[in-house]
Amino acid sequence: MAPGNGSFVTEFILLGLTNQPDLQFPLFFLFLGVYMVTVLGNLGLITLISLNSHLHTPMYFFLFNLSLIDLCYSSVFTPKMLINFISKKNIISYVGCMTQLYFFSFFIISEIYVLTSMAYDRYAAICKPLLYNAAMSPKVCSSLMLGSYLMAFSGAMAHTGCMLRLTFCDANTINHYFCDILPLLELSCTSTYVSELEVFIVVGINIIVPSLTIFVSYGLILSNILHISSTEGRSKAFNTCSSHIIAVSLFFGSGAFMYLKPPSAVSMDEGKISSVFYTNMVPMMNPLIYSLRNKDVKLALRKTLSMRQF
Repeated sequence: MAPGNGSFVTEFILLGLTNQPDLQFPLFFLFLGVYMVTVLGNLGLITLISLNSHLHTPMYFFLFNLSLIDLCYSSVFTPKMLINFISKKNIISYVGCMTQLYFFSFFIISEIYVLTSMAYDRYAAICKPLLYNAAMSPKVCSSLMLGSYLMAFSGAMAHTGCMLRLTFCDANTINHYFCDILPLLELSCTSTYVSELEVFIVVGINIIVPSLTIFVSYGLILSNILHISSTEGRSKAFNTCSSHIIAVSLFFGSGAFMYLKPPSAVSMDEGKISSVFYTNMVPMMNPLIYSLRNKDVKLALRKTLSMRQF
């Protein structure tokens, strides 16, 4: 990922989340805490699912991958972000910037399709319980995950490839805390029309298609739940889906706000705030959302802790 022949910039300066000196150290400790909770939460969930055989089900297979993705993509930029809070000059090389962009794109698109797969899993569990084992067989689950990672690979290659073809002349100050697509487009001294079109198409596909799939799945789930006669049965079905609905709303809402507008319509300050939600808060909250009210995870935690005592 070396700079192209027309690219004169060898490094970029990241402006960070804020340029107010008094806020740098408080923000450093805040985001350090968020990152520690993210790492411990996702690693804990990965460990519990790996060690407990009763969690080796389709739902927890997807949750395992979701935690792995959250752990990886929060680690793509958070360590650099923390360093920038306490550094005087926040520099990232051209190669480092393009690498960060690639892996960020890869993991965020992966998360989109894992969340979509989880919606299908909930649909199969609630609407087709007798056919669930066949509908969510190990082969089907593996195929869904392979498809998720292939879509992520193609989307990340498209984003990074379009960015590599741009020329960056004198302007090298990125008004962001990581190498995101829209702030980089603003720095190009050549036409960004093709790149903006690519962003709109790729992001549109990777948000609209999964969103429609999730909406259809939950429409069918809601219809099925309303036909359940017992209040207890309806409550149990709603509780099964509530964690996923919260995670999807937070993730897709902030992503759509950031990327499904023309770059000129989004101020970078708004973009930074939106980015904090899907880059910092979502990876931290997912393990909490999926575990705090989950009896299976609590049971697995108790079993794991009791095993360590002996």
